[in-house]
Amino acid sequence: MTKELWINLPVKNAQQSKAFFTQLGFSFSAQHGSDDSACLLVGSKNAVVMLFEEPIFKNFTRHELADAKQATEVLISIDAESREEVDEMARKAVAAGGTLFAQPAEIQGWMYGCGFADLDGHRWNVLYMDLSQMPRG
Repeated sequence: MTKELWINLPVKNAQQSKAFFTQLGFSFSAQHGSDDSACLLVGSKNAVVMLFEEPIFKNFTRHELADAKQATEVLISIDAESREEVDEMARKAVAAGGTLFAQPAEIQGWMYGCGFADLDGHRWNVLYMDLSQMPRG
């Protein structure tokens, strides 16, 4: 039976990506990773996003890589505990060298979120969800 899900992303420079996500407040596993890879830990359950430099990633997939700055292959969504945390993450992403593709805003009356692209163009969605306001039906 499957125990964990690990997401793997190609990056141009693992150490620069590690610095970017560290500035956003994320942590990394010291057990996994090397000079050309990093093990990003997400959330209270420490979901793993492995950041592999492109040649290594390409060797794993035996397939051409998509240019995440030109097209979207995946949208990684993470939750926030408040609207303020969404705003803070947006500020941190830009300060660390990322770009916002969606400014913090209310979505469908019960969510508040933003979207940023990391240094390699991968898109991340940060959402605060007020489930008490979620439409029922």
